[in-house]
Amino acid sequence: MNYRKLIWALFLFLSGSRITAAQNGFDYSIRKTATASKGAVVSAHPLASEAGLEMLKKGGNAVDAAIATQWALAVVYPGAGNIGGGGFMVARMADNKKIALDYREMAPAAAHRDMYLDSAGNAIAEKSLNGHLAGGVPGTVAGLFAAHKYARLPMKVLIQPAILLAEQGFKITAGEARGLNNNQDDFKRYSSLPSAFVKETSWKEGDTLVQKELAATLMRIRDEGQKGFYEGETARLIVEEMKRGNGIITKEDLKNYTARFRTPLEFDYRGHHIISMPMPSSGGLLLNQMLKMTEPFNIGAMGFSTPASVQLMTEVERRAFADRARYMGDDDFFKVPVEQLRSAAYLKQRMSDYRPGKAGSSSVTKPGMIPGYESEETTHLSVLDGEGNAVAVTTTLNNSYGSRTVIGGAGFILNDEMDDFSAKPGSPNMFGAVGGKANAIAPGKRMLSAMSPTVVLKNNKPFLVLGTPGGTTIPTSVFQTIIDILDFNLSVTDAVNRPKFHHQWLPDRIDIESGFPDTTAKALEKMGYKLYERKQIGRTEVIKVRPDGKMEAVADRRGDDSAAGF
Repeated sequence: MNYRKLIWALFLFLSGSRITAAQNGFDYSIRKTATASKGAVVSAHPLASEAGLEMLKKGGNAVDAAIATQWALAVVYPGAGNIGGGGFMVARMADNKKIALDYREMAPAAAHRDMYLDSAGNAIAEKSLNGHLAGGVPGTVAGLFAAHKYARLPMKVLIQPAILLAEQGFKITAGEARGLNNNQDDFKRYSSLPSAFVKETSWKEGDTLVQKELAATLMRIRDEGQKGFYEGETARLIVEEMKRGNGIITKEDLKNYTARFRTPLEFDYRGHHIISMPMPSSGGLLLNQMLKMTEPFNIGAMGFSTPASVQLMTEVERRAFADRARYMGDDDFFKVPVEQLRSAAYLKQRMSDYRPGKAGSSSVTKPGMIPGYESEETTHLSVLDGEGNAVAVTTTLNNSYGSRTVIGGAGFILNDEMDDFSAKPGSPNMFGAVGGKANAIAPGKRMLSAMSPTVVLKNNKPFLVLGTPGGTTIPTSVFQTIIDILDFNLSVTDAVNRPKFHHQWLPDRIDIESGFPDTTAKALEKMGYKLYERKQIGRTEVIKVRPDGKMEAVADRRGDDSAAGF
């Protein structure tokens, strides 16, 4: 064991961490549940959760922990954790301050509405999904520095675990090995220089992933602050990679990127107060619509995963996603009629043609009419500290491993978020979601998202901190998780891990997860629904405050997700 690892191992040992430094890379174990009184973190990787927990133990608050967790995820979870993508943070601080931070990627200045269309006007999916042209200007680094105003510890402390994990390496899981192996050809095809993710033999569980170039990039950020990414050497490496691969992100695009604080989207549901993300995330508004359309019905009496409750929730989801397709986009560029879409009268009208026991149709159910109006890979973390600071963060590269373009010499993967724009009205993106001019490409515009980091208050105190990855399934999974806990009284473990379902207007089908109740599936088919079985929907991370004041943190069974607390 070398000296630096020895110091790191000693620090972690003295602080009570469950991470140990092994000679051939950081070792760890996965915990699916944790009960805590002083602080809890749930994320997609145990090393990231532990990095966040260490900051709580060092006297940091939930924002410190969330920042450190994100830096670490950029190293240990390259499929979605990132400094080459973007995300959203929703927080409710102990002093009752509510925060919505937007660090979604932005379209480069050279982007234009028809950039992914062929000469016949047809969308070319490949161009918006893979390679240099698919990337928006990254926002994660700017977002973490913007969030830091609410933290306590120096950024140099918060980023250091990530630097050590990148420089010294860590053992990969079987799932990470599969992900890296499945993308070897794409990394070679869409990157202009060799990277740490490519090797001559196949990756296997227990291999150590060392990322020296990423470590150097993180060190520049540590030493130079935000400018260490958006200017100087790192910016030069990004621009050179763009030139080699015919990308369009420029030095000016990077220097001009800004994260933005926005007004959180808030509403009440059955005596609880919901805080979520506003535009350019559709997630908060969709959650608002879906829960308020459900509220007039006694869904709790219908029972969990019964034909009646699933049908009601499906029809609610259908109507909300139909509205998303027409009305939702970056509110800085296109006026989204948020208040009309969430008004009680409008939502009552939307459900007026709902018929229990009979399948609806997306060819009949269109976006709602507003008078005077003119027309899957992500990751989530939840943090709660003993003072009552609650932070929910969802961040993404869009597709798994983003554009598969690794920035030569900088060691990180560029997002493929440009696919979240509507390349053409009515043309679906990789998640099958359609849109129109509200989400058309424009320079400097932020693409519409479905990410839904959410905090639920009870008696004006944190009750739930939750979110999930999963593309367009994100809002429906958060919606279902809240219903499962508040209406069906499921345990947090069951709410997180029981099979989920999803409807998004188009395609007109109900996606059901493996293990979905067979009797309910057959009953839905008898009503006239088309069902499509898929292996996995999301990876929900939840922290719940129990009646005794203890924090119950639950990590999703669907991946290497891990909970940590003390």
